[in-house]
Amino acid sequence: MKPQVFRSKIAWVLGWVWMVFAALNTADLIAHGSIPSALVAGAVLAVLTAAVFVGCLRPAVLAREDGIFVRNPLRNYFVPWKAIDGIHVSHAIIIESGDDSVRCWTPQASARERAKAVRRGTAGVPAKAGRYPSTQPQLSKAEHAAAQAMAGRTHADWVAQQLTELVEKKSRTAGERAPLTATWSPSALGALAAALILVIAALITS
Repeated sequence: MKPQVFRSKIAWVLGWVWMVFAALNTADLIAHGSIPSALVAGAVLAVLTAAVFVGCLRPAVLAREDGIFVRNPLRNYFVPWKAIDGIHVSHAIIIESGDDSVRCWTPQASARERAKAVRRGTAGVPAKAGRYPSTQPQLSKAEHAAAQAMAGRTHADWVAQQLTELVEKKSRTAGERAPLTATWSPSALGALAAALILVIAALITS
């Protein structure tokens, strides 16, 4: 199956906007810049671009055929379906596996987002009837129940529910229980190393 990818869409879009901006500025520095000022500007641009890459573009939660793969800024985690003991949401999605747990970088549920979700979930619920008839459209019982069910639910809550349903489905056909694994991300470390090299070069030449 093709992996289902869950992430913050806002961070992903803003990340790519920055990448386009950084690419245009890099081309301009190469074409018109002069050492050492161009190298200093390039180092600053590289540091910011590396931060955007590891903080906005890389993080994601992937539901694969064999388990859940979590890409956090600097680390990768893989949890087989059989090894998942529970999934819940605090400010972030947390995947529990035995004595270990993985806190997903994205998507997160901030207090502001949760408050907004509460308002959104109750916006369509009519107030108690008063002296004068209301011009607000009346909800059916099913619509009212749906609005109450969605009250307070954020994108992170929805993702956690989708993952929980996949765990219940996939764990029945999964093989033997395997442990959670964690590794460093080569792409994230490479991006930070490249930025560090440019910073060192800029300090030497300036």
